[in-house]
Amino acid sequence: MSLYKIRVADLENILEQDEIDLKTLHSFCFNGIPDCNGFRALCWKLLLGYLSPRKSSWPSKLTKQRELYKQFVKEMVISPGEQDGPECIDHPLSDGPESNWSTFFRDNEVLLQIDKDVRRLCPDISFFQQATEFPCEFVKERERKLHVRVAPTTLSSANVERKGVGMTKQINLITKRATESYEAMDAGQEAHWEVVERILFLYAKLNPGQGYVQGMNEIIGPIYYVFASDPHLEYRRYAEADCFFCFTALMGEIRDFFIKTLDESEGGIKGMMAKLSNLLHEQDAEVWERLRDQELYPQYYSFRWLTLLLSQEFPLPDVLRIWDSVFADDKRYDFLIKICCAMILLLREQILENDFANNVKLLQNFPAMDINLVLRKATCLN
Repeated sequence: MSLYKIRVADLENILEQDEIDLKTLHSFCFNGIPDCNGFRALCWKLLLGYLSPRKSSWPSKLTKQRELYKQFVKEMVISPGEQDGPECIDHPLSDGPESNWSTFFRDNEVLLQIDKDVRRLCPDISFFQQATEFPCEFVKERERKLHVRVAPTTLSSANVERKGVGMTKQINLITKRATESYEAMDAGQEAHWEVVERILFLYAKLNPGQGYVQGMNEIIGPIYYVFASDPHLEYRRYAEADCFFCFTALMGEIRDFFIKTLDESEGGIKGMMAKLSNLLHEQDAEVWERLRDQELYPQYYSFRWLTLLLSQEFPLPDVLRIWDSVFADDKRYDFLIKICCAMILLLREQILENDFANNVKLLQNFPAMDINLVLRKATCLN
């Protein structure tokens, strides 16, 4: 029997228990989840805490959460005029703070940025341009689709400027991929990017203290891809709702990366970059000194690595493999730092030879490399 088949059998044995041993599951997933039978989608739901280890609780939990998400869509996506009763006196021209229409137009500013970002999501694969099998029942009519609200003929607005959010200043370090603009589907159909747009819009609505920050689209993309590609029909049918809650759980852990007021905190992005710099100094002082002497500071390259969990540095299959280990590690983001450090160490000879300009180019455009080599190197770091 091949090693792959042995691993599949081992994971099946872990998952078939009435009470899943999370410690055993974490240990297994750290070494990579077999890319078959919907294993990754199920394991990520467990690793991110969406499903409890007690399997008997799954049906009621999933039913409750999916119904809750359905209510979110119904209450927050449908335009004010469509859901108000005849007794409502609210008017589109009303500028009162309690006006549904006032909120509607403010939301469009955020939606404009989300729409722009999801239209260029993972352009190296065609998945997000394809139609979902399960378009949202509430927005099948074209007029109810979110992207219509910010179409050029509907809304004339500049790009959203989110003041006080650390991501804004680093925008040039985040948008690495080539610009892509996916076409919207006709009425009755939805492309996967339209589904992701709705999830992010609802997240922004439900988390007003944080809202939407550019880069979140790169975090949600791989999760949605895994869930919407599940071979099991019943899981795939509810990929949108399940993705929303798993993304929310993950953002609860990394939200400090996206809030400027927490930049200086240990869990903030500056604290993470400082940990990476310190680890690199411990592992290879010569490389650390070379980068220091060139004044090539971590924010020039590792800001995007850490904030977006390496989702833009590697092809999607490699990103999924990285996230298997990160989600399964007890100290998730410490291991993420180790991966980033391993990436630098594996470029040691080039870094020591290069001048500043070539090192910036090298680190901002990480070269193709066997992801297993990177992960093995990271695992060996103290």
